[in-house]
Amino acid sequence: MNIALIGASGFIGSALRNEALARGHTVTALVTNPARLPAQPGLTVVQADVHHTAALAAQLKGFDAVLSAFSGHAQANTFDYYLGGFKSIVAAAKQAGVPRLLVVGGAGSLEVAPGVQLLDTPQFPAEYKPTAEGARQALALLKAEPALAWTLLSPSAIIAPGQRTGRFRLGQDQLLADAQGNSHVSVEDYAVAFINELEQPAHTGRRFTVGY
Repeated sequence: MNIALIGASGFIGSALRNEALARGHTVTALVTNPARLPAQPGLTVVQADVHHTAALAAQLKGFDAVLSAFSGHAQANTFDYYLGGFKSIVAAAKQAGVPRLLVVGGAGSLEVAPGVQLLDTPQFPAEYKPTAEGARQALALLKAEPALAWTLLSPSAIIAPGQRTGRFRLGQDQLLADAQGNSHVSVEDYAVAFINELEQPAHTGRRFTVGY
C-alpha cells in the first residue's frame, strides 16, 4: 500500500515506519524535522505541520491510508497542542477524502472495571494525565465522525522497547493484563498489530487494544 505516516520519527511512529517498510509498503513520512530520518528504501520524507489544516489536506491526498502517530509529549502544553493538532488531522483527512485513518491511541480510556477508565483511577501517574486526557478526547472525536473510516489502537498500560514476537492478544475497550496482572506490550508488537489492521481491516469505526 501507499501510506502516509504522521509522526513517523517518534517512539511509536518509528516502530510503525519500520514494520510497514519491512512488509513492503511505500511510506511517506510527514514529520516536523525531516533531518531526523535517514534515507530508507520505500521511504519518502516530507516536512509537515499538522496544525496547518489546508496544507496538510493537500499532503494527504492520494494515499491508500493515513496513519497518525502524532503526539504532543515534547510540548509544554501537551493537552492543547495534541488535541488541536488531532482536530486538524481529522479535518485534513476529511478534506483530502482519505479512504482510511488509523490512529495511535492511549491506554487511559480503557476500562479497568465496568464504567471505570484507567485514567480515572488514583494510581494513574499525574505527569501522564494531559496526554491521556487528550487521547481520550481524540477517541470521542472519532466516534462522532460517522463519515470517516477510522480505527484507533490503544496500547496496554505500559508500552516499551522489547521484542517483536507477533504473539499477543487483542481486546476492545477493556485494559488487557497477563496472568500476573501486568498490562504491557512491546512497541514492536504494537506495530505488528497496527500494520495487521492496515492490511486486514477488522476494526473500522471503533477502537481496539493489544497486550499480552
